[in-house]
Amino acid sequence: MATAPTPAYAVCVFAVRRGHGPALPPDLAGHEGGGPLRLVPAGALWAVVQDVPVHDYSEAALRERLSDPATLERCVRDHHAVVTAFAARGGAIPLPLATLYHSEERSRAALVANGPCFESTLDRITGRYEWAVKVNLLAPRAQSPQSPQKSSAQDDETPSPSGRAYLARLRERGQERDDRRQRALDAAELLDRAVLSVADATVRRRPHSAEIVGRGRTQIMNAAYLVAEQRGVELLALLDRLRAAPEFEGCEVEATGPWVPYSFVDAASPTEETAPSHAQRQGGGRPNGQGRPDGQGRPDVVGSRA
Repeated sequence: MATAPTPAYAVCVFAVRRGHGPALPPDLAGHEGGGPLRLVPAGALWAVVQDVPVHDYSEAALRERLSDPATLERCVRDHHAVVTAFAARGGAIPLPLATLYHSEERSRAALVANGPCFESTLDRITGRYEWAVKVNLLAPRAQSPQSPQKSSAQDDETPSPSGRAYLARLRERGQERDDRRQRALDAAELLDRAVLSVADATVRRRPHSAEIVGRGRTQIMNAAYLVAEQRGVELLALLDRLRAAPEFEGCEVEATGPWVPYSFVDAASPTEETAPSHAQRQGGGRPNGQGRPDGQGRPDVVGSRA
């Protein structure tokens, strides 16, 4: 018995929304090597999809290609550009990077099967955007105590008065460091409570490492907030007031947005057919690990009180 030929293309689904909506920008290309972007109906919803060559988007091919940071970044940015354009005039649910199906019919069937979950998510996010808010503790000016010179006549096991003073200074500075961190943690909780008076929901993430936030900073809080479109200005004004508060002395408060609410739609992703799990682990459709490439015409608001 003859076997069915392997299809040359898979269908990549970027996002889902209610209604056909406006056409996509003509210069929006999607993934490199893919066909034209198009809108397809899926029950009461519409999705933006693209045919992509199977030989470049199989699990093995994705694993190899996305192990290269530059290729991963390009794929994530291309994905994000399509999602952002698709969501520009109304709520849309971004699907993970490399959500792939063997055919348009199968993609439509999977999206229809997930319709109730999509509808519930759209009820929650429509008219709202994601804002990322981070609190960083800034390092004080370097104070390197001079280690005292030990007299050769001193007993090595008995600290000299200057040695005891040196150890006391070290303990004092350690306590000061702990106190500064605790004050920053308290300030972050104060900020979280204040922002939740404006936001509808929040997601906390693990703070970034020093390699990401840079030298001289310790990230205390890394959170995302779901905020109604009309309250974005209110959020920024609130953060400005908090930056000026004495509780935030020595802290940096960073806010970026508004973004498509990636952090608030994860439960809505359908099951993929072509095992893009490696791609999702690598990028998840979120540029810079957060769903937002630098730039893209969106404000980056950073303030600090050293």
